[in-house]
Amino acid sequence: MKEILIAPSILSADFGSLADDVKLIDEAGADWIHLDVMDGHFVPNLTFGPPIIKSIRKISKKPFDAHLMVTNPDDLLEEYVAAGVDMITVHKEVTPHLDRTLTRIRELGCKAGVSVNPGTSLSGLEFLLEKLDLILVMSVNPGFGGQSFINSSLDKIKNVRELVSGNPINIQVDGGVNNTIAPEVIKAGANVLVAGSAIFSGADFKSYKQNIASLRCKL
Repeated sequence: MKEILIAPSILSADFGSLADDVKLIDEAGADWIHLDVMDGHFVPNLTFGPPIIKSIRKISKKPFDAHLMVTNPDDLLEEYVAAGVDMITVHKEVTPHLDRTLTRIRELGCKAGVSVNPGTSLSGLEFLLEKLDLILVMSVNPGFGGQSFINSSLDKIKNVRELVSGNPINIQVDGGVNNTIAPEVIKAGANVLVAGSAIFSGADFKSYKQNIASLRCKL
């Protein structure tokens, strides 16, 4: 079984003291820092971009995991690499030449991922496994934090596990993950758990550490 990694989403952090929150979740045991980039087009919300990411890059040496919920990822890849991200995940729904996009991400020195929304098929990903470092299963409809986990996502995670088979590809899940859901998604096959409100509740180091530990459950 792959190591379970916890990737707190800074979307749920206090943006008035973002650097402090990033430092705290790093020290509290986060494995990756998850960056939910939303453009107000592909999803209804608008979050942050490269300048914010660059400003917090020096705070943590943990991998920066950029999830681009944007309509034009191919136009933006270089900017996010320059900001200091280590992984870039693009959405299957908006990337017409996915093979080319994944190739370019890797050429730029980043790990490459693809995300699928709850209503999106996995069809076609079987031809791209050698270009993928990560498959992200959205367990809510993207655009807002604090949503409830969609239970059918467990079946999709199982399907991704079968698809990935022996390939060294991380299976990430994002949306509604808490300490009740975590054992289920891990059992289904996910090894990277993104969580926002479930981690940032409490707003202090002790709470963050306990929240992260509670997600890194042992089955």
